[in-house]
Amino acid sequence: MTFGMNTFRKGLSRKDCGLQQRKAGNVCFVGLGWLVLAVALVQFAASQNPDKLQLVGVGTTAPLPIYLRWFRAFEKTRSDLHVSYMPSGSQAGVETVAAGTTDFGATDAPLTDKQAARAKVVQFATLLMAIVPTYNVAGVQHPLKFSPRVLAGIYLGIITKWNDPAISALNRDEQLPSSTIAVIHSADGRGSGYIWSDYLSKVSVEWRTRIGRGLSVEWPVGVEADGNGNLARMVRETSNSIGFVELAYAVQNQLPCGQVQNAAGNFITADSSSIMAAALAARALPSNVRASITNPPGDRSYPISSFTWILVPGNLEPAKQDAMKDFLRWALNEGQNYAAAAGFTKLPKAIVDQELKTLEGIP
Repeated sequence: MTFGMNTFRKGLSRKDCGLQQRKAGNVCFVGLGWLVLAVALVQFAASQNPDKLQLVGVGTTAPLPIYLRWFRAFEKTRSDLHVSYMPSGSQAGVETVAAGTTDFGATDAPLTDKQAARAKVVQFATLLMAIVPTYNVAGVQHPLKFSPRVLAGIYLGIITKWNDPAISALNRDEQLPSSTIAVIHSADGRGSGYIWSDYLSKVSVEWRTRIGRGLSVEWPVGVEADGNGNLARMVRETSNSIGFVELAYAVQNQLPCGQVQNAAGNFITADSSSIMAAALAARALPSNVRASITNPPGDRSYPISSFTWILVPGNLEPAKQDAMKDFLRWALNEGQNYAAAAGFTKLPKAIVDQELKTLEGIP
């Protein structure tokens, strides 16, 4: 199995890759850079495994820890198959699969009906996950509590000191420093940025009207990090910093995770039970499961929870389409048993059943 494609990416920045954004609703479509890189990935994978059927994907970094396990395990059931994956962000996942340069994409942002039709893809939820506030503040003894007002205030640049009364009032047992908060956010095109901005848009009128939600937004303050792994590293290496990453990356990097106040007023730690509670409490999920579940009701719901999705194009050659269907069928059944060990949460049974029905409807 191939992933990352360091041979082709070494020394390439987002600027070098020729990223040109064309906004379409909540999804920003990119220019030729990622498409060229995806073609390189296809060629490289084929050269390494010339006798095997190739499935090549590009997309989000958030579920990478479990996707790597899935691909390895699934290949053992299909000795004729090789799966390659480039973790380059949700935006690149949508664009490359829409352009027909990859066999599947992966994203943390739900496409609208119009966007899915334009990209000519079917979007399958594969797992549940959580984006958590993580921080590097010396002397803190317990998980910090964050209200919606505090998180929005920090990322709007309104709350700038760790001992701001709005933070101190929620964390009376901690002696917070007067240090300036070093704000870190995701780079353009990243699914974690979409989920974070989607959540803030629901809980803060100022964020919603000034910034909004999207895979790429104009962050008022802070420095960017490209991908969950890099963002976690920057928080770990930057004193008095705050950032947001998928839960598994915070755990892997031994970073503290803040408790976030949910819609019921309770401060919740992100874990399998609170993430599942969020999914079960989310109202009026469409049958295609393309929906945001941030800030749901419920006493135990973790408020920055989300699905992550795989995108399957409708025009794959028959052998690859059959292989993708086999993979998704496996992921929605046996694959769900891998979730907890990798730091993710399995899908509710009702959603699995619905998606399996959708999968069988693909010719």
